[in-house]
Amino acid sequence: MLLEIILSALIIIGAIFTLVGSIGLVKLPDFYMRLHAPTKATTLGVGAILIASAVFFSLTDEGLSLHELLITLFLFITAPVSAHLMAKAALHIQAKQIERTKPIQKQTHSSESSL
Repeated sequence: MLLEIILSALIIIGAIFTLVGSIGLVKLPDFYMRLHAPTKATTLGVGAILIASAVFFSLTDEGLSLHELLITLFLFITAPVSAHLMAKAALHIQAKQIERTKPIQKQTHSSESSL
């Protein structure tokens, strides 16, 4: 009974995170903001679902279920790396940005430039 409650909670939490990440991917206005939705929320969602699966199959079958743990580890390692590479590529091709995601330009004073 307790196991079913824990597994159900992990699956529901995972589904909510995955849904929020998917909605963010569709609704956010530019590439840099859209990049965070699948790499943050969806990664946590899929991770929670995979952990629930690993716990279930480890307790119902004989022995540990390492497949889900390896998938989770691979997901948590590759998601930030791929997000970083996509962000660097977008900076390189100068992808369109909205005002909130543009870098802050330092203002130089005219008195400093004459020195």
